[in-house]
Amino acid sequence: MEKKKKRPQLPFRLNLVFVVVFLLFSVLIVQLGVVQILKGQEYQDEIDRTVQETTAIPVPRGKIFDRNHKVVVDNKALYSITYTPPKGVQAEDKLEVAEKLAKYISMDKKAIEGLTERNKKEYWYLKHRDEADKRISQAESKDLSNADLYNKTLDRITEEEISGFTDKELKVMAIKKEMDKGYALSQQIVKNENVTPEEYAQVAEHLSELPGVNATTDWDRVYPNKDTFKSMLGTITTQDQGIPAEKAAYYLTRGYSRNDRVGKTGLEEQYEGLLRGRKEQIQYTTSKSGAIIDSETIVPGERGKDLILSIDMDLQKKVDKVVREKMSHVLGGAPYMNDVTAVVMKPKTGEVLAISGQHYDRKKGEFENASYKALYDANRPGSIVKGATVLAGFQSGVTSPSQYFYDAPIKIAGTPSKSSWKNMGSINYHTALAQSSNVYMFYVALRMGGEYGNPTGRSAKFNPEAFQEMRNYFSQFGLGTNTGIDFPYESTGYKGTKKTAGLLMDFAIGQYDTFTTMQLAQYVSTIANDGYRVKPHLLKEVREPSEENSEESPLFKTVDTQVLNRIQMDEQYIKDVQGGFKAAYQASNGTASGTFANKSYNPAGKTGTAQNEVYEDGKMLAETENLSLIGYAPFDDPEVSFALLVPNMPKNSGSHVNYEIGEGILDAYFDKKKKNNEEESVVEQ
Repeated sequence: MEKKKKRPQLPFRLNLVFVVVFLLFSVLIVQLGVVQILKGQEYQDEIDRTVQETTAIPVPRGKIFDRNHKVVVDNKALYSITYTPPKGVQAEDKLEVAEKLAKYISMDKKAIEGLTERNKKEYWYLKHRDEADKRISQAESKDLSNADLYNKTLDRITEEEISGFTDKELKVMAIKKEMDKGYALSQQIVKNENVTPEEYAQVAEHLSELPGVNATTDWDRVYPNKDTFKSMLGTITTQDQGIPAEKAAYYLTRGYSRNDRVGKTGLEEQYEGLLRGRKEQIQYTTSKSGAIIDSETIVPGERGKDLILSIDMDLQKKVDKVVREKMSHVLGGAPYMNDVTAVVMKPKTGEVLAISGQHYDRKKGEFENASYKALYDANRPGSIVKGATVLAGFQSGVTSPSQYFYDAPIKIAGTPSKSSWKNMGSINYHTALAQSSNVYMFYVALRMGGEYGNPTGRSAKFNPEAFQEMRNYFSQFGLGTNTGIDFPYESTGYKGTKKTAGLLMDFAIGQYDTFTTMQLAQYVSTIANDGYRVKPHLLKEVREPSEENSEESPLFKTVDTQVLNRIQMDEQYIKDVQGGFKAAYQASNGTASGTFANKSYNPAGKTGTAQNEVYEDGKMLAETENLSLIGYAPFDDPEVSFALLVPNMPKNSGSHVNYEIGEGILDAYFDKKKKNNEEESVVEQ
């Protein structure tokens, strides 16, 4: 009988291995099932995940019109090539786009010449990166930050290596330089000057191969009236300048980007919030890597609101012309007279109708419009402040309308003799204003300082607090304080620090503290307006943006008359001074009667002359005179007022250029009014 053969058996360990492998595969299969079945969609969504971010695109600024709705500042459309950097874009990617874009656009000479040594080294580095990186050893790079390592690498690029670039390479560098200024998902202008229709069309046709690049339209400010009133209109920053560094926090919290153009000076700055408009908001959809997949406009842009100014540009031009013509007649004999300023306004509403500032550049031999000087430059005004002095005397109780003084020189011990331009005998306030007596004003000042006699030949009693009291009265008219005009800056003038009886006498006749022409315009307007000081303003109303005539666009808001204060003086006292002002213009002995006595528009005002010295580097060059004039009309129902200053005329020149300018201003206003009335009459017929 044969024995049964034994069946071969697997070793126990091998069986154990099989079991373990089976279990592992089972776990893997279960895990794959979980991933694919339970969480498959979640993981797929993560792979396909995109990011949505919103950016704002600037829009054109609002337009500016004069009170008659004539365009003062407009926008000119420009072809523009822009670049919007994707998030996380690399320098190599930008260079590639710049090289492609260089095929379709040119860059001007200024852009090429503006390339720096660093721009050229960065370009060379990108083209020879491997070679450049080898110039820094591992030992050198060990303790360097990425930025320091990059800068050190650039330092190793030689001048020889960055010389001899071709025109094409320089153009690419200039394009990339502009592209580099942009922030992620923020539109950056590459070129918006002298973009030809051909360039615009070429770029638009090849946008698919130029990621981030767009062919669009931009804008630039234009001024139909050229330099007229331009210094008051102000300027805006360029995109390179962007928002001012010192105001970055202010602008960034209000939705601005760092490269936004904003008002830098003048009314562009003052009304930035109205002129800026509503930015177009674009929502970008980007991949995890930062590449832009899609974009959608979620908030349409709207250009800024339109400003309607109180300025009458026709009158402004006439006032400028009058000032220049009258200056031209005296320039040859007045070597230190280079500026004349004038302000014309409505005394009851504060609407500024014209601001003229004419500067004569003697080196160039030509005039420059500098209207801002009427707010910035302060000068000794002379006798035109005597209305305020008389009222200060009345209200303080040291004089009265019935008070008479004898006009004769006064000489306080230790001071020069002070007198009027002629001895006038016994005078009251009315004659003092009509004939411009200094002595009457000296007695007002002396009495306010505590001296009630004639101090000739001795020292005068003097309380220094009289200076502050006198200045307090003056400030009620806007003299020596802010007028409140809607402009980023205005000077308040210089206040003398020394306090003596003699200097207070000088103050009383306008020969100590200095004032701006705008302050003087507010002062005379306050007297014309029965003591109500009104805030001067350049903005009349604001309208919604419209491509049609601004007069037809919806009204956003109007600027109402704002009374700042009513001077704390008796109403009858104000009428007394008004009468003195009328006499100065129309009485037979009035200082300006030869010019204004026969005018149909029934004017009133005050003339002024102040001694002034011209200094250069601390050395006095000449003793001169400031000529001034204030006025309003018609006397019984004032509708226009003005102030003007002609600094540094030759001493004792006898010139009445200030009268001539004032006459030209009032004539221009009422001639224009007459013409408008005639035109309206024709239309009605």
